Amino acid sequence: MGDVQSAPAGSELYELVDHLSASVVGRVREIELTVAAIASDRHIVIEGPPGTGKSTLLRAVARELGIGFEFVEGNAELTPARVVGHFDPARVLSDGYDPEIFVPGPLASALRNGSLLYIEELNRVPEETLNVLITVMSEREITVPRLGRLEAAPGFLLVAAMNPFDAVGTARISGAVYDRMCRIAVGYQSTADETTIVRRAVLSGAAAVDDDSWVELAVELVRSTRSHADIRVGSSVRGAIDMVFVANSLAELRKLPILSPKVALDAALVALSGRVRVREGTTRSPEDIITELWESVFNRSTSDDGGDPEGKATAPIGATTLN
Repeated sequence: MGDVQSAPAGSELYELVDHLSASVVGRVREIELTVAAIASDRHIVIEGPPGTGKSTLLRAVARELGIGFEFVEGNAELTPARVVGHFDPARVLSDGYDPEIFVPGPLASALRNGSLLYIEELNRVPEETLNVLITVMSEREITVPRLGRLEAAPGFLLVAAMNPFDAVGTARISGAVYDRMCRIAVGYQSTADETTIVRRAVLSGAAAVDDDSWVELAVELVRSTRSHADIRVGSSVRGAIDMVFVANSLAELRKLPILSPKVALDAALVALSGRVRVREGTTRSPEDIITELWESVFNRSTSDDGGDPEGKATAPIGATTLN
């Protein structure tokens, strides 16, 4: 596989993993497995909940290894023609099916250039398109009608990311796909890692957060959504990032401390209520549950710190209860 295959399994790979670990927080094991699989010329699927760094990991590895990268967003409209390529209809009328007027899709480009074909949300891809990918993984080539055979240049691999099957809008992946790919399962990072991710986002976004404990509270609140009895799918760390940024702006707008319930609770509702999925049969709204969790995390912290007891709030400004 070109330069990647010839790379030694010693100091250079260790340095690569160390360098990647500095940009991809809390994923040392997953980085090692991904680098090893790509160096071994294996197709990969990384499976885990939304917001766990799957795309970030794959993009970082491809960048550091100097491999070309063709991005495909998996969805129900991803037809074989969109992923493989097509002939320009207007020019076909005048020039016929000349290979020069073939418009390559991401798969054709990756095959020709020896690049990684990265498919996001693999289990949202229609079955007919998955069948095309299965053929390419097995044969390392594809035959396009009126164009001919496209063979994979050295370096071509299919890498993909996908959410668990029970995520909204996903479908089961057939055994034929799994049989041709190495699977790397990822979960949520630790509390410390997620706190680091949010802090880095705050610094890169130039947000002003004077009290560092505020970031820790936001992370704790987000993590609590993943274990609540009435929530089927909790928020990713992206919810904590959005909460911090919204609260920062809202505090300035309302001229209130960032830990004020009129700031922190509203920011939590804006950032998290759309990210959580309540369980079927529950009569509670996402707003009700987020408010309960916020009071548990933030009011406890205010009490522990000897802060203003006014922190206990029953509802945010302008909020409505959904039935």
